[in-house]
Amino acid sequence: MTRQIIRITGEDRVDFLQGLVTNDVTRAPCWAALLTPQGKYLADFLVVPQGDALLLDIHADLAEDLIRRLTLYRLRSKVTLEPVAMTVARGTGPVPEGAIPDPRHEALGWRLYSGTGDDGSDWDAIRVTHTIPETLVELIPNETYILEAGFERLHGVDFRKGCYVGQEVTARMKHKTELRKGLTTLRIEGEAPVGTPITREGREVGTLFTQSNGRGIAHIRFDRAGDGMEAGAARVFTE
Repeated sequence: MTRQIIRITGEDRVDFLQGLVTNDVTRAPCWAALLTPQGKYLADFLVVPQGDALLLDIHADLAEDLIRRLTLYRLRSKVTLEPVAMTVARGTGPVPEGAIPDPRHEALGWRLYSGTGDDGSDWDAIRVTHTIPETLVELIPNETYILEAGFERLHGVDFRKGCYVGQEVTARMKHKTELRKGLTTLRIEGEAPVGTPITREGREVGTLFTQSNGRGIAHIRFDRAGDGMEAGAARVFTE
């Protein structure tokens, strides 16, 4: 697990983050995302209070860009952003002292900061079973819409907290339209590389992502799904 911790300090840290991200950070620990003004996903992270700081637990490959973007929004806010060397352990077994429950889904168990240990859980199997997206796999910067990725079901967005970047588009998708596309778990016979297009009768249905134990997470158009779907050499079925 390649994670980076970003530490945010300063008296304005809560208000600063609250006006930018999808979730209510006054109720942290929580899972949240930073979006473009057009409502597209840029990065997701866990927000974890620690004393007089907030920790952002983010995929390491997105950390530098997130710091850059948050710095642009900082203006006169009294906050300091810095990457810190801190280990992140996780597991689904007995909960160590000081660990927090993963706020996305109970099946993801616990996370421990500045601790060691990982009980070897099959994380891909857990994510596929519960249709939980992963950064840079199902969650693609500048492409993904968070409601299509299950953020509401996984407690990653709060529709009562007020404004944040991309809020208008997200709220409109929630209240004014029915989602025609989104992540779902499908049954698979065979295997296909992550990112393989799913087709049916010559029409593109969606894209296949993480696979485990004969099932896989896919982003599909719901109105095009049905019998006869294929992903490369694999056959794909709705559950």
